[in-house]
Amino acid sequence: MKTIPLKIKEQLTKVIIGKDDTVELLIAGVLAGGHVLLEDTPGTGKTTLALALTRTMGLRFRRIQMTPDTTASDITGYSAYDEGKGEFVYHEGAAMTDLLLADELNRTSGRTQAALLEAMEERGLTVDGITHELSPYFTVIATQNPTGTAGTSAIPLSQLDRFMERLRLGAPDREALKRLITDRKDSDPLDSVRQVCNAEDLDAIRAEINKVTVSEEVTDYLCDLIQKAADSRYTEGGISPRGALALFRLAKAGAYLDGRDHVVPRDIRTCFIPVCAHRLVLTREARASGKTPEGILEEILKELPYPENKENL
Repeated sequence: MKTIPLKIKEQLTKVIIGKDDTVELLIAGVLAGGHVLLEDTPGTGKTTLALALTRTMGLRFRRIQMTPDTTASDITGYSAYDEGKGEFVYHEGAAMTDLLLADELNRTSGRTQAALLEAMEERGLTVDGITHELSPYFTVIATQNPTGTAGTSAIPLSQLDRFMERLRLGAPDREALKRLITDRKDSDPLDSVRQVCNAEDLDAIRAEINKVTVSEEVTDYLCDLIQKAADSRYTEGGISPRGALALFRLAKAGAYLDGRDHVVPRDIRTCFIPVCAHRLVLTREARASGKTPEGILEEILKELPYPENKENL
């Protein structure tokens, strides 16, 4: 099982070049059972990365393009009267799948966002008083463009908190850009991405991740970071308990991907910003002075360094 994440990474790096750290965090998030938000400017490969990931896993997949006229029932499904059967029949929505790619989540209405994000939290859908259970593998990979906000509906913090992590690809450097152009001269590398695992493999991997141990000292380090964010004069409210648990779970998955059966402080530090930045609310003064969540969390990491001799705890 331990070779499967490496095989997934090998497939994803066919299409996303020079962003190995982000690719690893995406894989870790999905293997940990979390939902992932990919946020970046157009053309950086968000959708391509999500599509490539779905091709590596033998799970049911659906994609929905979020637009202003996308409705909640497009997500949840709806009941319609069937004259032949003489009863109301449930018609599935996009969420009735294993992996769901929700493109440009902030382009749709708040009501539609809420329908999706409720499904993410409850792992079930209620339509006309009847609850429909979602797949045990139900995972959302959502994309959003943080620029050009005209016509968009910002995702409330309470709903952003449902995402285990937020990742940004960023523009490739010169060498990565050259390779990207060269690789696409004659074909699309996405066509070469192959399936390397299935649902049974995913079950086995998640069971192994659950067995990854976290020492009390490393847990204390995680809690110190979370508390430091809450105590910062630049923030309001800090990180939610759900966020702290997400950091804990993602760090365990990161350790597993690194071939270890225990979490070290480095795993916590690697996951800290992707898990916590989108959960942080800044004070008005912090925003006015140009502070960013990422910058504040970077400062916290510098203020709470871990002893080098304890890296392998």
